[in-house]
Amino acid sequence: MSKEQRTQVSAMLRQPRLDGPQSVEAIRAGFKAMMAPMVVPDGLRITETTLGDRPALYVEPGTEKRTGTILYFHGGGWVFGSPETALSLTGNLVARTGFTAYSPDYRLAPEHPFPAAIEDALSAYRALLDSGEDPSAIAFAGDSAGGGLSVTTCLAARDAGLPMPAAIVAFSPGLDATRTGESMDSKAGIDPFFTRESLGRTGAMYLAGADPHQPMLSPAVLADLTGFPPMLLQVGTDEVLLDDSTRMAARARAAGVDVILDITADVPHVFQSFAGVLDEADQALDRAALFLTQHVRIPGTAAKSAR
Repeated sequence: MSKEQRTQVSAMLRQPRLDGPQSVEAIRAGFKAMMAPMVVPDGLRITETTLGDRPALYVEPGTEKRTGTILYFHGGGWVFGSPETALSLTGNLVARTGFTAYSPDYRLAPEHPFPAAIEDALSAYRALLDSGEDPSAIAFAGDSAGGGLSVTTCLAARDAGLPMPAAIVAFSPGLDATRTGESMDSKAGIDPFFTRESLGRTGAMYLAGADPHQPMLSPAVLADLTGFPPMLLQVGTDEVLLDDSTRMAARARAAGVDVILDITADVPHVFQSFAGVLDEADQALDRAALFLTQHVRIPGTAAKSAR
């Protein structure tokens, strides 16, 4: 671990911001600018396509492909972000696994509040299945709000009678719209990215008056996870959303789900975005890639620990 690297990342995230609420347009532009410098691996082939009636990016490795597909959901509080802003994450998972990935441009609030994002994510999964992809060769992954979508899309798929994907990887997932985790207060001032107030503003746009006390909005405290695939939850100790992951892991374990709770000290929200800058980011992505290659299987063959 590098204390100097962590200090540099924290200082960048703590740069002064405009006081008071910003317009949706300003929030989206600011996030796009923040994510633009993130390192995307060289050699990837990135194509604009459509998946489930929504625009999407299709990301292929520059080296030989392995059988497997990652359905990657970008972060952004269900209000901002895009497949492009998450390319450092999607691209690094593709480069490290040899799998291909689709990253759908799901609808955002406030123009399209809950449950539009879940509907689009489920539609993307249906499209993969309808195209003939085997669910044992598909993994869901995502960061922040997209990490939350990786879980709620599984809930929606199960409710719709669809088969479960092979695995879930969630980076700093948002899994509790009730905001009742102890870390919401214990990490206040420590988290360089979020505050309860900032989460409340974007959360209200997504909720649009919906009761947060329901599984599709707060799966960490309310969802029945019976039958879920293996899950890897990665989170940093400096996050107000830390307990979203710790409580989801406990809930998964109680439901008999294979789950790995991977907590890294002294790093911020979605620290994996800083691959190439922060040693902990590259190490976490290596662990995520290993998890995916262990669980995503070539249809019709036995599972292999490495390929």
